[in-house]
Amino acid sequence: METLERDIRGATRAHRFSESCLGGLTDDAARRPSLLPGWTVGHVLAHIALNAESHVGMLEAANRGEVAVQYPGGRAQRDAAIEEGAGLSAEALVARVAAANAELEACWAAMTAEGWMGQGETASGPVEVADLPFRRWRETTVHHTDLGLCHGWADWPADYVRLDLQRLTMLWDSRRPMGLTGLPAAALAVSENHRLAWMLGRADIDGLAPAGLMQ
Repeated sequence: METLERDIRGATRAHRFSESCLGGLTDDAARRPSLLPGWTVGHVLAHIALNAESHVGMLEAANRGEVAVQYPGGRAQRDAAIEEGAGLSAEALVARVAAANAELEACWAAMTAEGWMGQGETASGPVEVADLPFRRWRETTVHHTDLGLCHGWADWPADYVRLDLQRLTMLWDSRRPMGLTGLPAAALAVSENHRLAWMLGRADIDGLAPAGLMQ
C-alpha cells in the first residue's frame, strides 16, 4: 500500500501541475503541432483525458471483481476518440482533462483492498490495477511535455525520474541477449532526466540509436 499511495500522490501532483499550465490555452494554441509527429496540442490533451477515463473503467470493473478492457473497441476506437476530441475548443479540452483527472482521483479513493488486487486488459496485455497510478503518473508527466507549452523533460520531478529509470532499465536489460545487459556508456554519461527521456523516445543521445522501449 505504501507504493500505491506514493504513486497516487505523484500522479495527483502531476494532474495539478498540468492543469496549472493549461490556464489561458487558446484555440489557436490547441491547433498547433505538438512535439508528437502528426498530433496537435488538441490531440495530446484528448489523449490525456481519454487515458484517465480508460483507467476509471478498469478500476471500477476491478472493484466489481471483473476485468475490463482499457479500450473496448481496440486501437481503432481509441484513435477515433482522440481524433474527435482534438477538434474541441481549447476551453472544452481543458475542462475535459480536469474532469477526467477528478473522476480518476475519486475512483482511486473509492477502491477497495480487493479491487486493488484485480487486473485490467490493455492493448499490450494484462495489467495489475495497482500499477495504474504509476502509469498515470508517467502518462501525465510525459504527455504534458509533449504539448510543448511550458514544461520540458529537464523539468521532470526527481522522484518520478528515479522510479521510472528503475523500471525502464529493467525492461532494457530483459530485452538484451544474455550477458549483454546494462545501458550503454553514452546513456550513463548524461543526466538522469536526459537518460529517461531517451528511453521514452523523447530525446536523442549522441552516438546512440533510439532506445525503442516504448512502442
